[in-house]
Amino acid sequence: MNQEENNTKANEKWLFDKAVRMLFLFGERILLFAIASLAIIAAIVEMLGFVDTRSVNLADLLLLFIYLEVIGMAAAYYSSHEVPIKLPIFIAITGITRLIILQGKELNPTNLIYEAGSIFLLAASYGLLRWFRSKDP
Repeated sequence: MNQEENNTKANEKWLFDKAVRMLFLFGERILLFAIASLAIIAAIVEMLGFVDTRSVNLADLLLLFIYLEVIGMAAAYYSSHEVPIKLPIFIAITGITRLIILQGKELNPTNLIYEAGSIFLLAASYGLLRWFRSKDP
């Protein structure tokens, strides 16, 4: 009887664990769908703004690239349950570049050096990651 009780408790724990994993998986899928959908909607709204203003500048195109990278990151995570490190790094580089462009000539030169340095550090870190990954057997 003791063995039977242990089996019952083990089965109950397994069922509970499976239910929790399914709940997390469902929540993850819903949030990924929401992120991708909102990025697509934001890109469409941005493009409709291009039509209204009849102009497109570099900062607008960089914003579209950010939306594209967010969609790509959601798709990559959905299919592999992993986020390639390059996608967040590219999003950060694009975001900082867009910030520099939006600030224009009114920007304090010291801030420009800091922002350019952060882009350099992000690019160098990605380069180092690729280099170390290529050295792995």
